[in-house]
Amino acid sequence: MDKIQIQGLEIFANHGVFPEENVLGQKFVINAVLYTDTRKAGKSDELAWSIHYGEVSQKIREYVEGHTRKLLESVAEGLAAELLLTVPHLKKIKLEIQKPWAPVHLPLKTVSVEIERGWHKAYIALGSNMGDRKAHLQRGVEMLRETEGCRVGQVSDFITTAPYGYLEQEDFLNGCLELDTLLTPEELLERLHEIEQAEKRERKIHWGPRTLDLDIIFYDDLVLDSEVLHIPHIEMHKRDFVLKPLNQIAPWVRHPLLKKTVREMAAGLEAAEESAG
Repeated sequence: MDKIQIQGLEIFANHGVFPEENVLGQKFVINAVLYTDTRKAGKSDELAWSIHYGEVSQKIREYVEGHTRKLLESVAEGLAAELLLTVPHLKKIKLEIQKPWAPVHLPLKTVSVEIERGWHKAYIALGSNMGDRKAHLQRGVEMLRETEGCRVGQVSDFITTAPYGYLEQEDFLNGCLELDTLLTPEELLERLHEIEQAEKRERKIHWGPRTLDLDIIFYDDLVLDSEVLHIPHIEMHKRDFVLKPLNQIAPWVRHPLLKKTVREMAAGLEAAEESAG
């Protein structure tokens, strides 16, 4: 990915743990690496296809001067989010915030915090088999659209499927959506659980009836196994109610462990089901 760099931007602002730092202020030095694709700008010579570093520098100054925080970590986190949400074509940012006048009463050049944040591509499966199934799914999509740091892309058709695992229940309505997000996998999972709870999801029977079920299928090329979260979703390659709608919007996406595309997994599962007869 291409980079545009802003180095040594000096700003006088009011951040620090000590009250006098918030009142008197001090100098901060910002270094930013903006990750983007400059190919179209380079070929067309049009700034609209790139990032205006002068405007970004002004945004950095306005944010750093306009907020008061105790921690550099908080300044960096908020600034990174502000830029990623408001600067067109910005895919990732590396920020370093230096504090050369840090009150440590020892000789030093500077202290600093450096973070790297960016947009991630996730795919979310949706399912419902209670009440107004379509309304539950649509509200799930809308609540994700309203979530700060989330941008919903393509949404598949909703399809009717037979229950999986626990069979003594109504048919499901299922779908998948594409999501660009600034949230970590754990933060995204927490948000999905909040949306499920807003639709009065109850977890009484494993694979049982539910008003709304939201699962992370893919998150970039991440492979993650923890006590509460598995990415890619551990059963997705066996589930036609995931693969069919996902194949509508992302047939080219490749499973990072199985090394098969969604299209290949969907075709393989369909062939296996036909063979089983």
